[in-house]
Amino acid sequence: MKNAPALPIEVDSETGVWQTDGLPMLYVPRHFFVNNHDMVEEAMGKEEYAKILYVAGHKSAHHWCEHESKQHELKGMDVFSHYLQRLSLRGWGLFSFLSDDIKNLPLSIRLDHSAFVLNARKFPNKSKEGELLCHMFAGWFAGATDWVAQNEGLEDGFVCSETQCANVCANVCANVSDNGAGNKGGKDFCLYEVKYK
Repeated sequence: MKNAPALPIEVDSETGVWQTDGLPMLYVPRHFFVNNHDMVEEAMGKEEYAKILYVAGHKSAHHWCEHESKQHELKGMDVFSHYLQRLSLRGWGLFSFLSDDIKNLPLSIRLDHSAFVLNARKFPNKSKEGELLCHMFAGWFAGATDWVAQNEGLEDGFVCSETQCANVCANVCANVSDNGAGNKGGKDFCLYEVKYK
């Protein structure tokens, strides 16, 4: 079943700029984004590129949460839940909380049908087999958690890591039991953990 986008999208007829909630957006093919991502990672090295993505993602998530909290009059973890919903609606994958109590860490986030994993399966690359492909989201989740903490009067300084990737799990998790995370044979799902530094 296919549906029209559930996001509010406005296109400026004079400039061609797309906007959602007053934030400018880009609409590009998935392979275009992932190919650029992969080439920069290859040129810089995965570790160095991951550090830059983490900082940039943290900053961007913080900015997005601040904007959306005002735009929709949301507070606390409702902003983070809204963030996951909007990421899901934009084609990055389907995000959901497994645990979302900021006062009872760690936070746990599940990602089904990651754009990075789906692209890797459509355009296989031997050099990417068995790698954690979806680390880009880690900085986003740390930034959103820091925003929530700062606005709830809690200590910030959260870190996030990808603890499981469907790219790895597709080959090794087929016989893994549910383990409480809703594991459906280990396909198309990544896990992230957010905790204090």
